[in-house]
Amino acid sequence: MAVLPIRIAGDPVLHSPALPVETIDDELRTLVGDMFETMDAAPGVGLAAPQVGVGLRIFTYGWVDDDGTRWRGVAINPELWITPPPAGEADVDDESEGCLSFPGERFGLRRAERAILRATDLDGAPFEIEAEGWLARIFQHEFDHLDGTLYVDRLGERDQKLVQKISRKLGWGKPGVQWMPGVDDLEG
Repeated sequence: MAVLPIRIAGDPVLHSPALPVETIDDELRTLVGDMFETMDAAPGVGLAAPQVGVGLRIFTYGWVDDDGTRWRGVAINPELWITPPPAGEADVDDESEGCLSFPGERFGLRRAERAILRATDLDGAPFEIEAEGWLARIFQHEFDHLDGTLYVDRLGERDQKLVQKISRKLGWGKPGVQWMPGVDDLEG
């Protein structure tokens, strides 16, 4: 397994819908292993294949909830059903998130409180997870990546201006910009 470079906002693979996985084979298993290693090294709680330059509908996740339950897995060709997000402004303390493809920054974003994830695992077996709270947020964030949407694309006008300013200052927002977990001093 290997840690892979993570693409930064502006790379075309991050802004294009990913393609369905056709075959689960050793090459795909290696990619998933590399994604877990990259996610852990970053460190992050989720990583979608487009973030490592692969336009396929796959994401990994890894998180421990307040009860000590460990959530770790891979979702291949996922489907996601969500409840409507609550109305109003995001509570920056409870509803902020970051992204490994816009590293080092966090913004408040309203997400649905509950989600149902249906996907396939690495053995080709279908599964379903009913998630609430932070796990539901992780699933929504990673699923968005598969549709070519970054969380910063969902922000309000004020935060969008700040995102654009940060992108310009750091030279982001164009193809080919990436960072290497464990090597570059960035966090998302």
